[in-house]
Amino acid sequence: MTGSLPARPVPVPWYVWMSVLAVTSAMVGVHWDISWHRSIGRDAFLTPAHIAIYMCGVLAGISCGYLILSTTFGHSPLRQTSVNIWGFRGPLGAFIAAWAGFVMLTSAPFDDWWHSAYGLDVKILSPPHMVLALGMIGVEFGALILILGQMNRATPERRRWLDALFLYVGAMILVALLVISMEYSGRSLMHSGLFYYVVSLVAPVALAGVARASGSRWAATTVAAIYSVLLLLLLWILPLFPATPKLGPVYHPVTFFIPAGFPLLLIVPALLLDTLWTKKSQWGDETLAAVSGPLFLAAFAAVQWPFAIFLCSPAARNAFFGSGYFDYNTRPTSYQARYLFVPVEHSAGQFWMHIAMAVVFATLSIRLGLAWGNWMRTVKR
Repeated sequence: MTGSLPARPVPVPWYVWMSVLAVTSAMVGVHWDISWHRSIGRDAFLTPAHIAIYMCGVLAGISCGYLILSTTFGHSPLRQTSVNIWGFRGPLGAFIAAWAGFVMLTSAPFDDWWHSAYGLDVKILSPPHMVLALGMIGVEFGALILILGQMNRATPERRRWLDALFLYVGAMILVALLVISMEYSGRSLMHSGLFYYVVSLVAPVALAGVARASGSRWAATTVAAIYSVLLLLLLWILPLFPATPKLGPVYHPVTFFIPAGFPLLLIVPALLLDTLWTKKSQWGDETLAAVSGPLFLAAFAAVQWPFAIFLCSPAARNAFFGSGYFDYNTRPTSYQARYLFVPVEHSAGQFWMHIAMAVVFATLSIRLGLAWGNWMRTVKR
């Protein structure tokens, strides 16, 4: 034979799939756990939701630990594209994810002790939860670096698959950042400047960083779309399962799991940012961030402000939009239960000060994201 068969594309490595499974387990588990607390209250430590969360740390720790050991002591081809840390060799992302998985697992006894000492969580941002969040975001960041090491040295055909997984993990980072800020982004806060500057602080950095590293035309839009689909699936699926409060007082009779609210309409500013970044790719990063920050905030406020009014209306009190769901301990006199907006700012001046802060935060967040994305484009190990 004079010809030869075309080379088969190298499949996506098993450890990349394990990292994707780990971050998925964490993000589904954390939303499930929040729903568990809203519907049932504080339960036994080893609930299914907690198991799903900590499975992320287990999967990351075992798979990345094995990858590091096999690269260090075996004959893995990864030795040529690995880093050396304390005599061990492996992909940079494996070291990050393995460390973060350990951090996640150490937060488990800390969280159990915290509940035993102080009872039910009052806030999401408790010390053990912040340790857990640090670990989860670390696993997600490690997964991004693992994928980037493959993606930045891959052939175009193989890169398409890796890029899709990269955007998916980037969307999970966006989900995690919005979970951390959930206490400040509820429906009843959506007409406050506080809401807009909190979202502007956390969301643009993920959109800009992942979009810059990916290089795909619609990267930010894809990330926002994946975030939206995940939140919608959780909104529609969780109420299908029964749940009964185990703590009191019970102000609302709950018979099923209470999900998080309708996803934020981040897909609109993401679409505009992708369009701007494609058409003005020749601009410097400082100029691009200076224009992108106000654009993000203006586009987001233009759609989220009227949508918040709709979410407070009777038309949104159904299974599709989920505005009729309340925690078992939501007081009937609360702003949330009365479908009103919390008057966070007590004057127009205070409101506009917060909006000005939102513009600054969005601009800085995008500039940081672009710098982060530039660095990620150089990762090959």
